[in-house]
Amino acid sequence: MFERLTAARRDTVAQIAALTADHDGIVAAVADVANDDEHDPEGTTIAFERAQVAALLDQARGRLTDLDAALARLAEGTYGTCERCGRPIDPERLAARPAARTCITCASRR
Repeated sequence: MFERLTAARRDTVAQIAALTADHDGIVAAVADVANDDEHDPEGTTIAFERAQVAALLDQARGRLTDLDAALARLAEGTYGTCERCGRPIDPERLAARPAARTCITCASRR
């Protein structure tokens, strides 16, 4: 599982870097151009694109936090144990969501 978590972490870090570059590019493009993108007949606004990239960046950062927590649980020997009820988390759930903190029963009780 360590390899799977570290691979997912590596991919997420790369995604964060790419999204950060995209976001920075959008911000830089807006700074260089003085146009009214709200009335652009070409499609989506620059503000929408910036907000969309920012939301994806927030999600990736959250996933990185979850993966780091899963790696810490792995190191502590508590990985795969539900944080709420203490029972084992089904291996199929961990395969689908390697950073899962709770079993499916507890997750459905939210």
